[in-house]
Amino acid sequence: MLTARYWIDALGLEAHVEGGYFRRTFQADHRPTTRTPDGDRYTLTSIHYLLTHWTAIGHWHLNRSDVLHFHQHGEPVTYHLLHPDGRHSTVVLGQDPRQGHTLTLAVPGGVWKAAHLTAGDHALIGEAVAPGFDWADMTLGRYEELTARFPGHSELVHRYCRPDGHPSRPTSSPGAPAAGTHAHEQPLTPPAPP
Repeated sequence: MLTARYWIDALGLEAHVEGGYFRRTFQADHRPTTRTPDGDRYTLTSIHYLLTHWTAIGHWHLNRSDVLHFHQHGEPVTYHLLHPDGRHSTVVLGQDPRQGHTLTLAVPGGVWKAAHLTAGDHALIGEAVAPGFDWADMTLGRYEELTARFPGHSELVHRYCRPDGHPSRPTSSPGAPAAGTHAHEQPLTPPAPP
């Protein structure tokens, strides 16, 4: 049986600051970088992302880039999205369209996102980010800021904010190694797997 522990070991996943585990799997360093208002970025990056029964929440965060999510293995994941116009939407990423699951979820840059594995051992997700992910383009949600921006969703914001409100984010730049984490990417450590 393929378990969360199996995927962490087999894929060399590391704890992610937003919750869960990850490993970068690709960066388009064979192409010219894309110029953005905040600097040059790879045209595309991708990661494996894993939620587990002991770290079941991907806490509120916002990416400036667009992110595609692909359900690869395990249980469905519920995504909560807070849009710039104040709307809240929910999407279940999973393997069974008969249950209302979607296999692929596109989240445009500028949309706040939280994810929740509501049952089961784990969910393995693939993510592709364009322009490529850079820590400087990610903002972790803070309760006070998000409730001021989305006053009608304060309970939802509270449910999926990091308990410590950790505001820091590492920095990175094109040229970093494609796989694994780097010294400047060391996230907070979630509880140890059982």
